[in-house]
Amino acid sequence: MSVNLKKIIKLLDDFTKKEKKPLEVIILGGQAMEYYGMKGRKTRDLDAEVNGNVDKLLAYLRKNKIPADIGEDISAWGIVSMPPDYRKNTIVIYENQYLKIKVLDPLYFVIAKLRRGTESDWKDIVFIIKKYKLSKKKIQKLAEDAIKNSPKDTALFIFKKSVEHLLKKL
Repeated sequence: MSVNLKKIIKLLDDFTKKEKKPLEVIILGGQAMEYYGMKGRKTRDLDAEVNGNVDKLLAYLRKNKIPADIGEDISAWGIVSMPPDYRKNTIVIYENQYLKIKVLDPLYFVIAKLRRGTESDWKDIVFIIKKYKLSKKKIQKLAEDAIKNSPKDTALFIFKKSVEHLLKKL
C-alpha cells in the first residue's frame, strides 16, 4: 500500500493535536518527491528528520500502519554528513500551532540522495536537477561542504565518485 503526502500531513496533524506538543519534521523520500512535483512516485513509508518525541511518533505511525525511518538527525544517517546548514535550507510546506512540516531545498535534497545512491535515488536526483535547473557549480560546492563536515572514511571516496559521475552527466 502506498502512502501519499496528503495522508502523512493529516496523520502528523492528528498526532500533534492529540499530543499538544510541538513537532517539526523534515520530510525526505517519496513524500518529498511528491511535493517537488514527481508524479507516480510510489512509497510505502515515511523518511524524515523529527524534532519532537520520536518514540511516541514512531509508535503512532506503526499503529496507523505507516512504516517509518525517522530520527533526530538525518546527517547522522550515514558516514557522509549533510552540509552543516541543511536545516536552514528547507521549505515549509505545512504549519499550524504545533506542527511544522518542511522539505529540503532541492539542492540539499540532491546531496541527501547522493549520500545513499540507490537506483531510485538517481532517478529522483535527475528529476530534481532538471526541474529546478540546478547548476554543476552549486552541486559541487555543496558536496564539498558535505565532505568537509564528514568523518574521514572510505565512504567519502564512493560519495566523491558519485558526485563526479553526476557532474560529468550534466
